[in-house]
Amino acid sequence: MTTGSYRDIVRSSALIGGSSAIGIAVGLLRTKAMAMLLGPAAFGLMGAYLALSELARAVAQLGINASGVRQIAAAVAGGDAARIACTVTVLRRTALACAALGAAAMVLLALPLARLSFGDGAHAGDIALLGAAVFFAVVAAGQGALLQGMRRIGDLARLGLVGGVASTVVGVPMVWWLGAAGVAPTLVMVAAVSLLASWRYARAIRVPPVTLARGEFTREAAALLRLGLAFMASGLLTLGASYLVRVIVLRGPGLEAAGLYQAAWTIAGIATGFVLQALGTDFYPRLVAAQHDSAQANRLVNEQAQVSMLLALPGVLATLSLAPLVVPLLYSQGFGPAAGVLRWLCLGMALRVLTWPIGYIVIAQGRQSLFLATEVAWAGVNLVLTWLCVGAWGLDGAGIAFFGSYVFHALLVYPIARRASGFRWSRANKLGATCFALTIGAVFGGWRVLPGGAALAFGVFATVVATAACLRALVLLVGPAGLPPRLARLLRRVAPVVGGEAS
Repeated sequence: MTTGSYRDIVRSSALIGGSSAIGIAVGLLRTKAMAMLLGPAAFGLMGAYLALSELARAVAQLGINASGVRQIAAAVAGGDAARIACTVTVLRRTALACAALGAAAMVLLALPLARLSFGDGAHAGDIALLGAAVFFAVVAAGQGALLQGMRRIGDLARLGLVGGVASTVVGVPMVWWLGAAGVAPTLVMVAAVSLLASWRYARAIRVPPVTLARGEFTREAAALLRLGLAFMASGLLTLGASYLVRVIVLRGPGLEAAGLYQAAWTIAGIATGFVLQALGTDFYPRLVAAQHDSAQANRLVNEQAQVSMLLALPGVLATLSLAPLVVPLLYSQGFGPAAGVLRWLCLGMALRVLTWPIGYIVIAQGRQSLFLATEVAWAGVNLVLTWLCVGAWGLDGAGIAFFGSYVFHALLVYPIARRASGFRWSRANKLGATCFALTIGAVFGGWRVLPGGAALAFGVFATVVATAACLRALVLLVGPAGLPPRLARLLRRVAPVVGGEAS
């Protein structure tokens, strides 16, 4: 048992999870305030602007933030200071160039984008202004890649908090002052504050100046962009599939069903979001560092999967059990019918927790063609299943399709990982995954066969028992002394529940 490695996983997950929880709470307050100040129409305008700027950012940065993490982590693993300096310099310059090109494209295409999005050119000025938000966001992503590649997890957690708080502190007063006219300037100001925060944390990393010949810079930038384009294509596939799923729901069950699906999707992401975010934030750089040692890489994947299951299970069970109460609480009574599709989405999110650590093996090895092929296959299956299932079962069919797409993903990535690195599930993970699936299946099935009150009571009971068992298992893995201080104090309070080994 590698206690130190488990300790790193739990600490990074606790940091990311804590910042995510605060970010979600601040985000809910911000959304409520913005909706009240703007009203439905202007709030919809903000959503359209945000979606457009996010899509433009994803295209403009060409995936170099994700590929930059891999390049920096690999340089750090080699322990070559000159190599690290070279990689960081190329990343920063490339990010700046991509940011400038993205901003210029937004300005030049403002009028056609306005006509495409809104049917006229009335919003072209605001869209051109969003070019500044794209510039700031792409440069900030480059700084974030530096922090992630160097595994500055605490700084990344703080950076996420700054972004969420800045969106509220800057955005709400500006919208209150300017109304709908302040939507675009608000998005620009929020992006600028995030850039300043990322610069503050990134400048603390001392990188010696380096002079690069043109040929050397070109080679480094080309390597960055080759893998980056695969990441960009994957991101666009995910965004595109998500958009088309909503179109299928919109044109099938209708506009109200599309709103219910969006509400369910948001809640489902909360249960496992911090675990999946920790995978990309800390696990990915560690796996890159071990890419040339298959035994170590496979051990890391098994350890990450084991901890991820223990962290995700209570949240998934709680969401499955309390769906009829949580949906109206976060939205309104009119969103109650979203509980059914929410449960199916939770099943898919649970499978994500199992399959994503395995999928990172291909990414860490830099096999961009294989990585992109798996993403294309998943997106295609997801869309076909959505079209078939929504036609058969209405709104719930969208959740069934999402779950089915991750069953396919699990069947796809495991043999690929076996061939790429000889990966196999550890005995502990085979047992853990079986318990994970059976417990979730039992709570899900309870809502299908039991009366509402009995299903709720059974779900709550299962959630409490599973939470205690997961806490006990985490303590056994890392040892009480290896836990973050606040989590250790919490576990001491529940020591009678989780067993003598936890005390």
